[in-house]
Amino acid sequence: MDNIKQIAQQLKISDKQVKSVLDLTAEGNTVPFIARYRKEVTGSLDEVQIKAIIDENESMTKLADRKTAVLTKIEEQGKLTDSLKASIEAADKLSEVEDLYLPYKEKRRTKATIARENGLFDLSQMMVKNPPKNINELAEKFLCEAFPTVEKVLQGAVDILSEMISEASPMRNWVLSEIKRNSSVTSKLKDPAKDDKQVFQIYYDFSEKLSGLPNHRVLALNRGEKMGVLNVKIENDDDKIMRFFESRFSAHDNPYMKAAIKDAVKKKIIPAMERMIHAELDEKAENSAIEVFGQNLKNLLMVAPLKGYTVLGFDPGFRNGCKLAVVDATGKFLDATVIYPTKPASASKIAAAKKELAALIRKYHVDMIAIGNGTASRESEAFVAEVLKENKFDKTFYVIVSEAGASVYSAGEVAREEFPDLSIEKRSAVSIARRLQDPLAELVKIEPQAIGVGQYQHDVPEKKLSENLDFVVETVVNQVGVNVNTASPSLLSHVAGLNAGLAKNIVSYREENGALTARAQLKKVPRLGAKAFEQAAGFLRIPEAKNFLDNTGVHPESYPVVKKLFQLLKISPDSSLEILRTVDIPDLAAQLGVGQETLTDIIADLLKPGRDLRDSFDAPMLRQDVLSIKDLSIGEKLEGAVRNVVDFGAFVDIGLHDDGLVHISDLSKHFVKNPQEVVAVGQIVTVWVKSLDAQRGKINLTMVEPK
Repeated sequence: MDNIKQIAQQLKISDKQVKSVLDLTAEGNTVPFIARYRKEVTGSLDEVQIKAIIDENESMTKLADRKTAVLTKIEEQGKLTDSLKASIEAADKLSEVEDLYLPYKEKRRTKATIARENGLFDLSQMMVKNPPKNINELAEKFLCEAFPTVEKVLQGAVDILSEMISEASPMRNWVLSEIKRNSSVTSKLKDPAKDDKQVFQIYYDFSEKLSGLPNHRVLALNRGEKMGVLNVKIENDDDKIMRFFESRFSAHDNPYMKAAIKDAVKKKIIPAMERMIHAELDEKAENSAIEVFGQNLKNLLMVAPLKGYTVLGFDPGFRNGCKLAVVDATGKFLDATVIYPTKPASASKIAAAKKELAALIRKYHVDMIAIGNGTASRESEAFVAEVLKENKFDKTFYVIVSEAGASVYSAGEVAREEFPDLSIEKRSAVSIARRLQDPLAELVKIEPQAIGVGQYQHDVPEKKLSENLDFVVETVVNQVGVNVNTASPSLLSHVAGLNAGLAKNIVSYREENGALTARAQLKKVPRLGAKAFEQAAGFLRIPEAKNFLDNTGVHPESYPVVKKLFQLLKISPDSSLEILRTVDIPDLAAQLGVGQETLTDIIADLLKPGRDLRDSFDAPMLRQDVLSIKDLSIGEKLEGAVRNVVDFGAFVDIGLHDDGLVHISDLSKHFVKNPQEVVAVGQIVTVWVKSLDAQRGKINLTMVEPK
């Protein structure tokens, strides 16, 4: 119950909503199913809120388990006081619990423990306040094999004091707070040879207060340090910290306490607090990067599909040529070849490449050419634009498509199963073509990390990133819905309630028995039980179904509700359903014995059966001619597609070799805290050229119209 109240307060929702989600999860329900079909129970929480509840509950459970273990261990030592117990129980972070446990934790043998074992604790206590003038004589009484001289005895006593000071939780907390508020992170150039492109140039002589350090700089500094380019450290006001400790322990005229404080502060406390702060900054920055990647991935998967077009996939390259693959309007593979359209190919090979591309366009009536954005992309774009112009292919357009992850897919098991007779390079061209037709269906075949729409994704914990991106893919797949008769096993495996095994079983079933004509047939799929059917059915579509509800988001459990609804309104699936727009939802929901949220969703699905949520998003930009940086002028107005969104702005494809950057300060006339609030991957935006650097191929753009 404590977890429920804490989560509710933290997420600003009711206790009832939290309890409902945890109960539904315990019953084996998936996040997409709960979000879509249990809105009355959860109060219409979305997938992100539901996952946050589940994650927070797991985190709090781990914290509670650790507190119990720590309390038990301290109690076994007979050292658990009421105040210590209260402090541990009140801690809301694992790091706080570990800090309170530190003095009682079983340690490796230190100088202080050896001094204690040899009876020097009493001497150390004599040093705390006004040590006696005859302390040297007193120290002689503690001489032993481990401490054979007075100097070593006195140092042993100081070591005990140093360890006690370093483990004092209130003092550690003060230092932690002081560093967070007032310290700065600095970086200096360490090895220029390791940064030949000067990627880290702004960090060669850099300083910024920790309290204002943005997430992307944390990750940039980490990467620069890891690569050996930068020396990074935290600059503290050591004198201020020392004065605080000396004042607290009245050590101004006490050389032994001064020595103990210096050792504790500089060798133990400050390094420990810096490590803690570093971990906190890293975690915050990593979570932000993962969130950015997740949002970008979601927007990329939501890019509107180009349905009904024959597409030629164009995988660019120099020495090894460009791989071409043609797929029909359904994504079926038709043909593939390799051409050599760019230097170092000879003039005769380039001429032959023009003829081959034109022949493919004519033979298959190619509508769209999808050009991968990798090596030789812009050279290939110029070649394609020239072929379209020379042959007057006025109805054929090209699009630059992100090929991130295409090589991962083409060399993987999924591609080998789909195209066992094609080379890896030609499989890649097929993937590029299909990405244009249906980004979601194609991209789910690739590990999300390989898609590359984020910042510093290689610098964050792989497991955490993978879990978050898998959740994003699952959310989008289920929001969009899946055609059960055409979906690949990769796509089906992301449907709520299904896994890779069940997805393959569905494909095998339809191959053996023909296309499914009703959702109920899913129950005949081997190993697809009642729970899996309940979770998955509403997200699976059957366009050719006898019952039109099987091609909507209406769950089979609500089919009787729809039947009763039609009877009440005296309408049928074949008649106009426009009357549904005018009904009184609360009154009708009461008559049908169903929740208002469920009825609202049912009506939305009935009014647009088979709708694709992605159709409301921007489609890719179609081009027929190429643009050069030399063609541009400051202040020129352009249209572009957002390729990537990061903490400091957005990269926009305007048809140049490299994407232009719209800095966060140029996204809007108003202050922008988070670029995701203004732009999204795949969005078509209007930009103006702000500055050009032709030599470095860099262009800065603005979305604020110049005056």
